[in-house]
Amino acid sequence: MNIPTIIEGGKYADDRGNLFFNNDFDASVIKRIYFIENNSIEYTRGWTGHQTEQRWFVASKGSFRIKLTKIDHWENPSRDLEILTFDLHSEKLDVLHMPAGYASAIEAKEEGAKLLVMVNYSLGEIDDDHRFPSDYFENI
Repeated sequence: MNIPTIIEGGKYADDRGNLFFNNDFDASVIKRIYFIENNSIEYTRGWTGHQTEQRWFVASKGSFRIKLTKIDHWENPSRDLEILTFDLHSEKLDVLHMPAGYASAIEAKEEGAKLLVMVNYSLGEIDDDHRFPSDYFENI
């Protein structure tokens, strides 16, 4: 899939507690995972782009706003690219898929929020980190 997509999860509750699930997410290409926990809700982490790697994001605690933009030219991207905005909440196991070719900016919406990030390449397997200033794209 070449456009960012939310893969919807769900929640089941009964007298034993809660079960969070995502039966439509295929994790077979995942090679590594990590968590992001921003220092402050005032801080925006980004922009970080990946020409080859893909990312999958899950709010494991709290909520996040994730902004994505498709990079047109990696050496000198346009500053007015369309920004797609997604909100993730830990109440459901929704997974946001960021295909290759996009850059992300990540904002925690609650103190102590944690974001699970999954990647389809191992650390050091390829060099695919493209960083832009947090104010590079005018819509942030």
